[in-house]
Amino acid sequence: MIGRWIPSWPLSLTIFCFWVLMNSESSLDVVIMGLILGAIIPLFAARLDTEFARVGSLRQLPRMLCALAWDIILSNITVARQVLGRESRLTPGFIWYPLSIGNIHGIATLASIITMTPGTVTATISDDRRYLLIHVFNLKDAGAVIEHIKRHYEVPLMEIFP
Repeated sequence: MIGRWIPSWPLSLTIFCFWVLMNSESSLDVVIMGLILGAIIPLFAARLDTEFARVGSLRQLPRMLCALAWDIILSNITVARQVLGRESRLTPGFIWYPLSIGNIHGIATLASIITMTPGTVTATISDDRRYLLIHVFNLKDAGAVIEHIKRHYEVPLMEIFP
């Protein structure tokens, strides 16, 4: 019965220890929060474990990481210009990004990559896992944003996470 509530004792213990060590003070509140996090986080992690993380070809990984580094640099510059510019020129908005990748680990990686790139944030995934809702800081051409993400990230991730 306890295994259903705590699917991974090692993960729970690790989360608890890191939480306690990361806090500057030792108090009952810190310990209680560590216990709560140690009980809750493994429940979500267990859902990801139900879909085996098959790794395919890593051939695309170096190119994808270089593209990500370059996009982060360019996005930082672009966002800085936009923030320092006239507010009336900004057009923030949401787009529904259609997913071609089906592997949950690939989807999670794609969502993380989108969020790591300044000016974009992954807000949610649809219940059927076919779309990501992405907020774009300055949305001028939704089609161009979708094409960029597909070409630079989703296609390589489909090879990495078949």
